[in-house]
Amino acid sequence: VDRKGILAPGEEWMNPAQKEIAEKTNKEQLHGDLKAAMKGRDIFVGVSAPNIVTAEMVSTMADDAIVFAMANPTPEIMPDGARVIATGRSDFPNQINNVLVFPGVFRGAFDVRASDINEEMKIAAAKAIAELISDEELSEDNIIPKAFDKRVGPAVAKAVAEAARKTGVA
Repeated sequence: VDRKGILAPGEEWMNPAQKEIAEKTNKEQLHGDLKAAMKGRDIFVGVSAPNIVTAEMVSTMADDAIVFAMANPTPEIMPDGARVIATGRSDFPNQINNVLVFPGVFRGAFDVRASDINEEMKIAAAKAIAELISDEELSEDNIIPKAFDKRVGPAVAKAVAEAARKTGVA
């Protein structure tokens, strides 16, 4: 969805990148606004503007919905009504912040003198972060390590360095 509506095949207002995304992601060929896009869905990932989602919109989502309202400092909706929430803010559970990635990515790249930071290295960083939360630690309020978790940097650096070696950029 963008401010004009759901990315859907045939919409004249879309740019080429949006048309490609629509072809790959909108298999049901839905049309309409954000409210229509959220109805019955399991996950909302917002990276746009503050206060564009209402509690009523969240209530139309599937049971046990996941809401990642990432607009910062004011999210698309304040954490409310979903089973799992995440924001870009440190005053709510599950802060999603690029500070988790950058130190380790650069350390890993520097350690192996990588000539590039490629997709495989980025995916390795994401997986390393995700793997730090054990099954025992995992809960609705603990899906990602905290920004100051000392395990993050070394785990990301190791994973990034390994991916750089495997992909030949080390």
